[in-house]
Amino acid sequence: MRVFSSAEVAGSRTTLYRRCAVAIYTAVFSSVQLSPSPPKLTGHASTPGVIAVQEPITPVQEAVITDLPKVKLGERLFRDVRLSHDNSRSCATCHDLRKNGASIAAHDVGLDGVKLPLNTPTIFNATLNFRLGWEGKLQTLGSDVKAALENPQIMATSFEEILQKLNADPGVRREFTMVYGRRPDTENVVDAIVSFEQTLVTPGSRFDRWLAGDAAALSAEELDGYRLFKSLGCVSCHQGVNVGGNLFQRHGIFRPLASPQPEILRVPSLRNVAATPPYFHDGSAPTLDDAVRKMGAAQLNSTLTDQQVTAIVAYLQTLTGQYRGAFVGASR
Repeated sequence: MRVFSSAEVAGSRTTLYRRCAVAIYTAVFSSVQLSPSPPKLTGHASTPGVIAVQEPITPVQEAVITDLPKVKLGERLFRDVRLSHDNSRSCATCHDLRKNGASIAAHDVGLDGVKLPLNTPTIFNATLNFRLGWEGKLQTLGSDVKAALENPQIMATSFEEILQKLNADPGVRREFTMVYGRRPDTENVVDAIVSFEQTLVTPGSRFDRWLAGDAAALSAEELDGYRLFKSLGCVSCHQGVNVGGNLFQRHGIFRPLASPQPEILRVPSLRNVAATPPYFHDGSAPTLDDAVRKMGAAQLNSTLTDQQVTAIVAYLQTLTGQYRGAFVGASR
């Protein structure tokens, strides 16, 4: 029986990963019914309102609000420190809507004074993800809300405690009765917060304008960055309306990327990525330039040139959308 050397085993493993990457890339593009080769950007529709249907990314749409009182109540709860055990923080503490929907820390600090194990993802466009959290263990915004409230490091509370606080406030009781026809309970507290979080989408990015037919929305360098984003294979994991957020992937396929655990992650959205440093699940990449270089090496086995990195970063900066009339990350 032949004994394979470690070099042969490593080579076989690399070949397997390459084939897997190619298979994923092929599957993604066939699922969105693209032409055999990426479409030429010079042929993009220039008529406003005409969506580029052949592109693997689609525009973010404006939030559809069907029950404004629920949304307003949910926003009030999102900012209410009484939803934490010691009344010291709210959802907005780690998910700052005035900035990037998250924070600028690599790891936020828990109520116990210990840094959280993973970087805090932005809440903007979270409703467009197919799973929530870096590991994708939570399937709905409601389950995500409950998990955060009951997590001993994040809010460290219970619904029994929350309801006791809220029902002790005559104004809150009155508002819940007006909106839901009853006092605060577990179901309507979660529903109100979810109703608000569903509105936290950020349409109006320059790339979305380009997708909608505004040929002048992107510069030549940004368009070149988008071409590279597709041709190099970044789009095999980062596509769809959220430019990611719709599948799981192993990180560090060809080279180490960041902290080795968790090994399998939900692919993050790249919407507003220019406004959400630091990057990766461990917050180890301080800049977008650094993140692009490391992703090229770890996930694509490519050593990107400075020119390629500059172009891709320029493209990624066009993915910044708007919330309440201002671009995400802009001072309010």
